[in-house]
Amino acid sequence: MQHVIIVIHLMLVLAMIGAVMLQRSEGGGLGIGSTGGFMTSRGTANVLTRTTAILAGGFFLTSLVLSVLASYDRKPTSIIQGGPSAPAQAPGAPAPLGGSGGILNQLQQQSAPAAPPAVPSGPQAPRSQ
Repeated sequence: MQHVIIVIHLMLVLAMIGAVMLQRSEGGGLGIGSTGGFMTSRGTANVLTRTTAILAGGFFLTSLVLSVLASYDRKPTSIIQGGPSAPAQAPGAPAPLGGSGGILNQLQQQSAPAAPPAVPSGPQAPRSQ
């Protein structure tokens, strides 16, 4: 259903661009050269004006429907709490310690001092395998 609404949305966008581009310019975009007021002889009953308003309304409605559909299946997640809603770890990241208590407890456990690595006593010759 979402794909159908996206296609309708894109068709409305293209039609609205075409309707706006077909309208006559009054030259008052920056306030320059506009001799008429808000209500000119052109009138608001023009076909292109009504078409643009209808297309803009359809664009607004399809935008709302798409945003509701996008948030319909969304479930709240937390990066602070551990558990099934926690995001998957990146490759090479350390495994969670204990599996509970959230990320703050895991960081405290990781910062605990570990045994120092063994230091070789001297230079070693390369070994063939």
